[in-house]
Amino acid sequence: MKRMVSASAAAVSMLLAGTTHAAVVPDYQLNSSWYSNAQNAISARSTSLSADSKAKNIIVFVGDGMGISTQTAARILQGQSQANNQGGEENYLSFEHFPHSGLAKTYNTNQQTPDSAGTMTAMMSGAKTKAGVIGVSDNVNRGDCDVSSERLVSALELAASQHKATGIISTARITHATPAATYAHVSERNWEASVPEECVGKVSDIAYQLIHQAADIDVIMGGGRRNFLPEEVTDPEGSTGRRSDGNNLIEDWQNFHRTGQYVWDSEGFNAIDTSSTSKVLGLFNSSHMEYEADRDDADEPSLSAMTEKAIDILLNDTHQQQQQGFFLMVESGRIDHAHHGGNAARALQDTIEYSNAVQAAIDKLDAAGELDDTLIIVTADHSHVFTMAGYPKRGNPILGLVVGVGSEQPSLAGDNKPYTTLGYANGPGAAASFDAGVRTDLSALDTKQLDFQQQALIPSGSETHAGEDVAVFARGPQAYLIQGAIEQNVIFHAINQAADLGGNAYVAEE
Repeated sequence: MKRMVSASAAAVSMLLAGTTHAAVVPDYQLNSSWYSNAQNAISARSTSLSADSKAKNIIVFVGDGMGISTQTAARILQGQSQANNQGGEENYLSFEHFPHSGLAKTYNTNQQTPDSAGTMTAMMSGAKTKAGVIGVSDNVNRGDCDVSSERLVSALELAASQHKATGIISTARITHATPAATYAHVSERNWEASVPEECVGKVSDIAYQLIHQAADIDVIMGGGRRNFLPEEVTDPEGSTGRRSDGNNLIEDWQNFHRTGQYVWDSEGFNAIDTSSTSKVLGLFNSSHMEYEADRDDADEPSLSAMTEKAIDILLNDTHQQQQQGFFLMVESGRIDHAHHGGNAARALQDTIEYSNAVQAAIDKLDAAGELDDTLIIVTADHSHVFTMAGYPKRGNPILGLVVGVGSEQPSLAGDNKPYTTLGYANGPGAAASFDAGVRTDLSALDTKQLDFQQQALIPSGSETHAGEDVAVFARGPQAYLIQGAIEQNVIFHAINQAADLGGNAYVAEE
């Protein structure tokens, strides 16, 4: 026999008032068909597979825009950079060694091809929702002011209420859609530093929610400094703030955490004492952090370095004496941005660094004796219209022109011109690809250069997302819950069950 668990009205009112100590899943979230159907899917898997140990720690890695073609091309590019490779195709990214995997269906409730706000909300809350909204149900219309009755509790919020240490990392703005879905509740993903005048007093912007209303997150690292500073304030790098309300949220955070460390560059980052620091706010760029291919170690830390530092802090004695493990979300946000720009080289370099960050986490946890107690999930929120085409021979440079088996000369398309292995169905590359309907000849161009934009078929100012499934990889306690083709919101339920976060729609009778 099973019984429905109902959130009390008192607990819900505490949640809506911004209290995070009693985070529970409210009735409307439990009763969502997305939520209950996904929970049923997890329950079915549990009855057919042997029980496993409970996950003490959870790390969710999200490669924003890392479709399977991106994953494949990055694997080859990394392989081709290694000595004595057999062509590069034989290489594996770190997470491709995980023992369990599946495919996640990424559509939003109102869009066949999704956006990051809706997809990450699904992964973090267990219920699918509309494109453009963050941490709220699909009863909300994009741009609605009052969403208080439709807030979805996230896995991070549940983890915090279970006395786990928490952290979020992104190479994008930390208020961008993907990281925001771990802590914010808003009907418009673009309300990062302000809300429309008619919504003032009804909902707060995403940055304000992070500092004043969200769970007390222990480690926050990423970009987006401008969204925390007033318009009249200039940051150390000469950029001005975006806040029109006059609030300096960085100073607010420092006042809340007198012993915490705020850092904004590599020097401050490197000086953090991970053995004693319990709270860190790192905002390393006014907007998004640099692409990995452009990043200077002297200015900004890498995704791998941030991941290692966060784990050290979340596992230090200060936290472990008081906490019951940790929850960490790590996003490689700029894979997506490079693809939108039709720039495969930067997208693939960021994907390789994402793989490095996963391996860094594994090594760090293994050294700390925490690996067997940690559920690690590696996935993407959506893919892109990015493809590998033609019949290049094995070992052909993945960023190069197609050269076929038995030939030293590029293969020619129907217009008697060469073409690259990698390309886009749409995007800004089309503008340089065609002149009066005639395709540009790539013979004299170095398509392997960092700034090269792959040719695209349909012209658009920004290349778009794609709608196919993305891969999900898992290792650790109850990682077997990730298998086959699943709705994207099932990921939350796998985490919830493996770590016993308390967000179950159903529990067994004792």
